[in-house]
Amino acid sequence: MKLSNFKFKLPEEQIAQFPSRFRDDARLLVLHAKSGEIEHKMMNDLASYFDEGDIVIANDTKVFPARLYAQKEKTLANIEVFLLRELQHENRYWDVLVDPARKIRIGNKLFFDEDATIVAEVIDNTTSRGRTLRFLTDYEGDEFVKQLYAMGVTPLPKYIRRPMDEETMMQYEEVFGDLPVDEMDEERYQTVFAQKIGAVAAPAAGMHFSKNQLKRLEIRGVETHTLTSHVGLGNFKSVDVEDLSKHKVESEQISISAELVRAVDAAHASDKRICAVGTEVMRALEHVVGTNGQIKAYDGWTNKFIYPPYDFTVANAFFVNFYMPQSSQLMMVAAFGGHENVMYAYNQAVKEGYRFGDYGDAMLILND
Repeated sequence: MKLSNFKFKLPEEQIAQFPSRFRDDARLLVLHAKSGEIEHKMMNDLASYFDEGDIVIANDTKVFPARLYAQKEKTLANIEVFLLRELQHENRYWDVLVDPARKIRIGNKLFFDEDATIVAEVIDNTTSRGRTLRFLTDYEGDEFVKQLYAMGVTPLPKYIRRPMDEETMMQYEEVFGDLPVDEMDEERYQTVFAQKIGAVAAPAAGMHFSKNQLKRLEIRGVETHTLTSHVGLGNFKSVDVEDLSKHKVESEQISISAELVRAVDAAHASDKRICAVGTEVMRALEHVVGTNGQIKAYDGWTNKFIYPPYDFTVANAFFVNFYMPQSSQLMMVAAFGGHENVMYAYNQAVKEGYRFGDYGDAMLILND
């Protein structure tokens, strides 16, 4: 399978710039992988596809305000600093991405406020855009992290480009009223499952679930469980090799509890539906499959890259967003639902006006 097999024409106006008014207002395309049948539904219909004893597994990672803006010393050039992960808590070392990267070299200092209460020194180059920073400040420990997050903004993906003109704002206000855009993003670019801080991008499929949606599932006897997968740099890394076997995925931290293992084992034993919510959940589950075909409790890292052909072991249902052309997320979806089925479904979604991206519509793939 090649990169070019995942091209499709996506009109720019179908890339969602804002979420729907309510989490469960989104449209839902249901793909039956074995027959190729497609149904056009709404998120409110989701619970009808599950029965008592089925389980839904979501990601409980929590997004932190990872995008900051600084000025380079002397030149005062504006620099975007995107926090990836904390390396050393006591010494305040962080891995980051910088843009534009060509201006930032080892030894440079970046100023984050006029009073220079927080300054960062570049101490290493990690990738073409990656740098390791040492923050210089009087703040210590958790108080420093709190102050750092206070300077950050919600790390929306780059394809969300909002021309905040009069027409755009009128459309926004029709849906969200006078709620400030940044406050809306802070709330909606997060899931109802969010508990453990560590993600630099939202596990977007989970953003469609509301408390009411979870209650509908509970009433039908469906169990909801979580694992942790801290969405990291890999979410932003494009696939730029035609031969997919040569693509390397950045490692992400995952955690799977013994309680979840027991729930999955019980569902398998009873031939119940096991639904992975989002590509991060599916990858984490597949990473911890043992030689006996069962999953195990785990705390560690994964760099698993799933693309067609691939035999899935754990989940038999997959709840996802509509992803960008040639993205690694689309490749995983195609591996689960079948490349031909999924690409046909995507083309139908474009024709039917579905919204794509993190704030877009949803897709449920049933593989039973």
